[in-house]
Amino acid sequence: MLTKKKKIIVLVSMVALLVITGVLNIILNNTASTTPTNSDYDYSSESFFETSRLDRTNTRNEAIDRFEQIIASSSSSAEAKEQAEADLAEVLDSMLIESDMEGLIKAKGFNDVFVNYSSTYINVMVKSAELIESEVAQIVEIIQSKTGGRDIDYIKIIPVA
Repeated sequence: MLTKKKKIIVLVSMVALLVITGVLNIILNNTASTTPTNSDYDYSSESFFETSRLDRTNTRNEAIDRFEQIIASSSSSAEAKEQAEADLAEVLDSMLIESDMEGLIKAKGFNDVFVNYSSTYINVMVKSAELIESEVAQIVEIIQSKTGGRDIDYIKIIPVA
């Protein structure tokens, strides 16, 4: 059974994620409201980033729902509930880390970025025809600062034109 403290932590984490999502939505909508010229707008990459974010959100929401059902179920064992709580915390941590990394990379001047973070790998797709060495170094620095110095062998940076 969840203690009050754990329930509060989970609730506060979810509220924080909701606030972050709202802020990002406003920022992205304001950015998207500027009218790009035809030469500046790449339909294929826009579709890629939007679809990737939507897929990630849907997958994560399904996982969160599943974990919450296990936690709330009276027929779940204590071990299953503990594992579900740990898995839920990991998903929430991943969401925050991805959001932070995406924001920091965009702050470096990239138009769009999609980060997929897990405990074993980090994939970063950046809206750019190509990346120069200094841009890759900036992205790696951001990732390593947010992940405690993750080894570069587990980081994949992909330009998406």
